[in-house]
Amino acid sequence: MNKLLGLPEVASAHGHKVDNFIGYVHWLMIVLFVGWLCYFLYTLYRFRQSKSPQANYAGVRSHFSNYLEVGVAGVEALLLVCLAVPLWGEVVGKFPQAEEATVVQVVGQQFAWNFRYAGPDGKFGRQDMAWVRDNNLFGVDPNDPNGKDDVQVLNEFHVPVNKPVITQISSKDVIHSFRIVAMRSTQDAIPGMRIPMWFEPTQTGRYQVYCAQLCGNGHAQMSGGRLVVDTPEDYAAWLASHSGASMSFE
Repeated sequence: MNKLLGLPEVASAHGHKVDNFIGYVHWLMIVLFVGWLCYFLYTLYRFRQSKSPQANYAGVRSHFSNYLEVGVAGVEALLLVCLAVPLWGEVVGKFPQAEEATVVQVVGQQFAWNFRYAGPDGKFGRQDMAWVRDNNLFGVDPNDPNGKDDVQVLNEFHVPVNKPVITQISSKDVIHSFRIVAMRSTQDAIPGMRIPMWFEPTQTGRYQVYCAQLCGNGHAQMSGGRLVVDTPEDYAAWLASHSGASMSFE
């Protein structure tokens, strides 16, 4: 399906289901396009001036077009009820437990992405809005020992392969939209809210992170973010090497 439609690379557990749904919608649109084109050509031929020099004011007496419209609506309803809603329910209803996932806090700002991890101890330092500064974007309490080994990075974040990733997404300034095309995952980043989103990467590599919401004159710069999917060993080494490296709030 990806090659046929020219879709981008998919590297998440649920990504192929998203692509299949997109494929079915495209097939429906192709059938409708061909059908309406044939009908348009038929009407040009059927009601050409030489054949029908005078207008017919009686109109169409057949109900075939009504049945056809109901049929198209039925197919669209099937796609919605049998594919879109179950896929949405699977992603939302089967949200992984934080203990079984890699948890990353994400804060968008004009025009970059900030990421925060709990560090090797597995515990996030306490946060409070009163502590938010330009050099403490996540509002981490500098006196909390649990936050001493926390990891903060800019524009590039790492996760281990074949393990669910929970991203807690927010924004520092305006509405952004956190999008990783290869994971088939997108979530708005809204100031004052922390919205969870999850995906499970299935292959190692580097994948682009976009902002899918026009957020200012430098919006295009927010396509410079990167998700790096590592082996578990490489991820553990990366996390240890960055532990507490950027946690000075003086």
